[in-house]
Amino acid sequence: MRVDWRALVLGTVAVGWLFTAAGAQIAGESPELERVLAQMDVAAKNFRAVEANVVWDQYQKVIDEKETEKGKIYFRREGGEIQMAADFAEPDKKYVIYSGGKVQVYQPKIDQVNEYNPGKNRGDVESFLVLGFGGSGRDLFKSYAVRFEAKETVGAILADRLELIPKSDRFRNNIARILLWIDPARGISVQQQFFEPSGDYRLAKYSAIQIKEKLPEDVFRLKTTKKTRFVSPQG
Repeated sequence: MRVDWRALVLGTVAVGWLFTAAGAQIAGESPELERVLAQMDVAAKNFRAVEANVVWDQYQKVIDEKETEKGKIYFRREGGEIQMAADFAEPDKKYVIYSGGKVQVYQPKIDQVNEYNPGKNRGDVESFLVLGFGGSGRDLFKSYAVRFEAKETVGAILADRLELIPKSDRFRNNIARILLWIDPARGISVQQQFFEPSGDYRLAKYSAIQIKEKLPEDVFRLKTTKKTRFVSPQG
């Protein structure tokens, strides 16, 4: 099965970006947008760690097929770095960890770890990680045109839906548009949808979200065996 590191970390965007004057002007045009961004700013300031149930739907337009993965996902701020871990139980057991600028994907069924080094794209990877989980709302404006779209019910939450359009041509070659649903009570994301230029998309749905001060260290360690193969796919 082909594994694309961009797809593995689509769950989240914006790490340490500056709030520009242009961004302030955009925010000032919409009281609803200003309110949502302020809520995200408060959540980012207090962010330490979070865990949640996750359902990832990956849709491929060319074959009109959707693949769904279900499991648990974890985020934490550690030494100034945002780290992510995912423990998928369905359809097959799989672990995904992002830490130290590297993505590791462990498939126990074949006892193999694929390691991906984003290299010059590390900033893009890390920007996905904190979309709604540790990233400031106002910081989005340096790289995105941000628009408040509507209020929409996600599960039992009446969420605020934002649309993000990447300003960078290079970024838009991979991600044309992002939809982000924010819980107004907690200022965090409950759902994201990433659209590729091809028409493919990834929809990440979060539930049973728990905001925490700390997560166990073993959450961010792969549960490998002595015979596990480590490989670094190209491309």
